[in-house]
Amino acid sequence: MANHKSSIKRIRSNDAKRTRNRYVAKTTRNAIKVLRTTTAKKEAKELLPKVSAMVGKLAKRNIIHKNKAANIISKLTKKVNAIAK
Repeated sequence: MANHKSSIKRIRSNDAKRTRNRYVAKTTRNAIKVLRTTTAKKEAKELLPKVSAMVGKLAKRNIIHKNKAANIISKLTKKVNAIAK
């Protein structure tokens, strides 16, 4: 167990950040799954900016690597563009 007040506070704040990061990451993963399974082009085009913004925010907060975020956004964009009308 931690002995210093600052280390006790650090444990509390790390736990809060971890919980928040896990929530945001899981929400983003679910949004990606919804976008991947969408078959309607119009609906997919509406979802793409929202999902890519969510992925970008994960990269900005260092929850995922920026190159991974770029790869995810690229693959999703290709998938949306490949959907037939």
